[in-house]
Amino acid sequence: MLKRILVVVAALAAVVVLATPAAAAGAGAVSVTQTFHNVTQTFTPPDPMASNPCTGAPGILTLTYNGVSHMTFLTSGVGAGTGWGTFTATGAFTFVQSDPAVTFTGRFTTWDGFSMNLNNFTSTGTLNGRGTGSDGSSLTFHSVFHITGLNTNPPTIVVTFGKLNCG
Repeated sequence: MLKRILVVVAALAAVVVLATPAAAAGAGAVSVTQTFHNVTQTFTPPDPMASNPCTGAPGILTLTYNGVSHMTFLTSGVGAGTGWGTFTATGAFTFVQSDPAVTFTGRFTTWDGFSMNLNNFTSTGTLNGRGTGSDGSSLTFHSVFHITGLNTNPPTIVVTFGKLNCG
């Protein structure tokens, strides 16, 4: 579930880059900064996001968050084809778990950063959350992922890992 949240956030950031480019200061650079306020997303089974990250129990996940995305790409000169960016979001979540029946409410923060050039790419992200269940239980999680690859056809993954801690 957590890895999928990071993928959705990275995809959203990519859409922003493609939808709203603006010229930046500097020769051949294009930068985009986009802020998001009160975005709401809901995930229901069988979507993999619709499960408790620590137990796998299914449920309905609703996220409401604010965020900012910033990306810069070099379009000419020595560094043409180079780019980097970050995305950060923070907000509230509600997870209505079906079995056992518990509703968790809490807060989360996610961050993702990437860099790329014509030869390779890398991306790293984190997701942290803490919630309280309607039965008094708690849901606390921290996830980190990283991927490094080569721009070959098809792309070659050199390093990849994801780690989830619950507690």
